[in-house]
Amino acid sequence: MSKNTRFLTHAAIIAALYAVLTHLQNLILPGSATWAIQMRLSEALCVLAFFTPAAIPGLTVGCLAFNITYAAALPLDFLVGSLATLAAAWGMWLTRKVVVKGYPLIGMLMPAAANAALVGWELTVYIGGGFLINALYVALGELAVLLTAGSALYYAIRKRHLDTKLFER
Repeated sequence: MSKNTRFLTHAAIIAALYAVLTHLQNLILPGSATWAIQMRLSEALCVLAFFTPAAIPGLTVGCLAFNITYAAALPLDFLVGSLATLAAAWGMWLTRKVVVKGYPLIGMLMPAAANAALVGWELTVYIGGGFLINALYVALGELAVLLTAGSALYYAIRKRHLDTKLFER
């Protein structure tokens, strides 16, 4: 398989997983993947950005696909949510080698920072309440998911050497 085909395949699979998992969560626990206090379990997939640059467009397109197909999404969600995901995934890829005792702590904080700033601003535009409180809620949801499910996924990938088996460079 050529490098371009592998890259596109990985990006497409990641995008599909993100969108489907977010919709599934929203069906099972309505509202838990939207609004100010959200915990999208699909955000754990952001750790894939530590292993492959294909996760950057994959996560971005997956977020966009969910926001476009979610009936309650607001127009800014399409742009702002996708940009936040793009910034987070790119930041994770760039900091993938910055580790503390084998753990990419700085990278794990990227989704919280990007989403707090961008989605926090968007929520302030739509629902008010003040930027700082909206940013805090978004950051807390991101941190909860990334530092639990994201960490578990990260260690599972590393322990089973899936990083080298699936994402050869």
